[in-house]
Order: sequence, then structure tokens, then C-alpha cells
Amino acid sequence: MKQFFLFSKALAVFAGTIVGVGIFGLPYVASKAGFPLVAGYFIVMTVLVVAVHLMFAKVSYGTPALHRLPGYIGEYLGEGWKKLVFFTFIFGLMGALLAYLLVGGEFLRGYFSTSFGGSYTAYVLLFWALGSFLILRGVGSIARAEMILQIIFLILLALFFFRALPHIDVNNFSFTNFKYAAFPYGIILFSLWGSALIPEIKEMVGSWRMLRNVIVAGITLSTILYLWFIVTIFGTSGVETSKEAISGFAGVLGDGVVRLGFIFGFITTFTSFITLGLTAKKVLWYDFNVNRHIAGVIATGLPLLLFFFGLESKTPSTSVK
Repeated sequence: MKQFFLFSKALAVFAGTIVGVGIFGLPYVASKAGFPLVAGYFIVMTVLVVAVHLMFAKVSYGTPALHRLPGYIGEYLGEGWKKLVFFTFIFGLMGALLAYLLVGGEFLRGYFSTSFGGSYTAYVLLFWALGSFLILRGVGSIARAEMILQIIFLILLALFFFRALPHIDVNNFSFTNFKYAAFPYGIILFSLWGSALIPEIKEMVGSWRMLRNVIVAGITLSTILYLWFIVTIFGTSGVETSKEAISGFAGVLGDGVVRLGFIFGFITTFTSFITLGLTAKKVLWYDFNVNRHIAGVIATGLPLLLFFFGLESKTPSTSVK
């Protein structure tokens, strides 16, 4: 029972990181390329992504020291490569954290502003404060939050599906448009990638067998959830599928579904924000010996600084109002 609970926590953290805001673009991709082509991409790329993640897991598990990607590079290729990878890796993490901060704040505003008002900046700060609290607390608090949020995520996805079921048209799944044959590649690869969390999962589970099982199960589960979401949204909206999924879906089922969409969007952005924030913190802490508390402040503070350095003026729109 203890092993099952540990596996469930690790799976929630890993899958919660993989399943991010990219989920909202997948039904639109299916509306262009066709469901059979998208499903084929998912089958092939799930196998390939699992294989690549297991390679990195072998490196991580076989290295006794606690590291993240820059640390492993330094361990095997030298300090010069470590510093180079650090800048590319940390900039990528900060860019992702900023994106989740911007979009997550927009989802919060979309849900609460009609009842409570408030500016976009206020909701970004609320999103940041909730996420930063968990990042500073560490992986134990994040794992518990991920388990709760993943359960809510599954409930919401099921609600979407059962509300949509009478409106799903199986004819929407029959066409393939090879003109868009390359279109699904980038977003599907992005939607399945979660290698940054592998060292964290190694620390959580301890054994190679469980680490391997979490990786295989997490990526496979993510594929199933993505396909379920595509079937729900694209099956209902068809050619009217919107780029962000929800507005076209609401056009068929009514505006009541929009508020559920805001909660759904908040969960997908928040779970990724807290796990990637933890990764940024541990890159600084483990790989560059920055004090744990200072590393946490840097990891959570930099995205907020980027937001206030003028980027808050570029307010995103979920287009689901």
C-alpha cells in the first residue's frame, strides 16, 4: 500500500507537469490535420518520447550525486558545457514559468472577475503567490497539491465528456488532411515532454523499477488524457473548433461550460508552474550550490520580475469569455 501511494504521488507530479496548457491547442490541430493523423502521431511519439526519457532516467539514476540537467552535463562533459547548458536551460525554465504565470492569471481573472472584479495584475499576483508558496515549501507539499489537482482535473474532463457526449459527431473523426501532415509534430512533442522532472521523480521513488514505471505510465496516461480531450472537444465542435478549444466548445454547449474551462485551464497551468519552479530552484541549489532559500526566492522571483519589467502590458487572452 505504501509503495502504491508513493507511485501515485510520483505519477501525479510527473503527469501534472506533462499535461500543461498545450492541451488547449490539440483539438484545433485535429480539426486541421484530422483525428487519424493526430492519433497516429501520438502513438508513435509516445513510444519515442518514452525511450528518450528512459535514457535520461538511466543517466540520472546511475549518478549518485543530486543534480539536474546542468549538473549531469558538468559531471560528464565538464564545467564549460555545464555553464552553457545552465543558461539555455534556466532561460527556458524562466520563459515557461512566465508563460504559465501570464496564462494562469488570465484563467483566474476569467473565473473570478465577474464576481469580484480586480485587475489582471492582481490575479497574476494571486497565481504567483499560491505557486511560490508551494515551491518554497518543497516537493512534499507539491506532491500533495498535485494529487488533489489531478483528481479535480479528471473530474472536470469527465464532466466535459459527458456533457458533450450527445453532441459528438463520429463523422468528425473520419477525415485526414495530408496538407497539414507536419502540423501536429511540434505541439504533440511539446505536450508530451517532461524530462526536466525525471531527477525529481528519482529522488521521490528511489528505485529504478518505480522510476521506469512512473515515466512509462506518466507519458502513456498523458497521451490518453490528450486523446480524450481531443475526442470531447473536436468531436463536438468539428470544423468550428477554436484555437484555444473552449470558445468553439461553448458555442455548441453554451456559455456555462466556459467557467469550467477556466478552472480546467487554471489546473493545467498551475501544476506545471509549481513543478517547473521547483526544478529551477533545485538547478540553482544542487548544481550551483546556491543556498536553498535563496534559490527558491530566485526561482519564484525572476518570473515575477519579468512580468513587471513591462511584460505585464502584453496581457494574454484566452478568448473564452
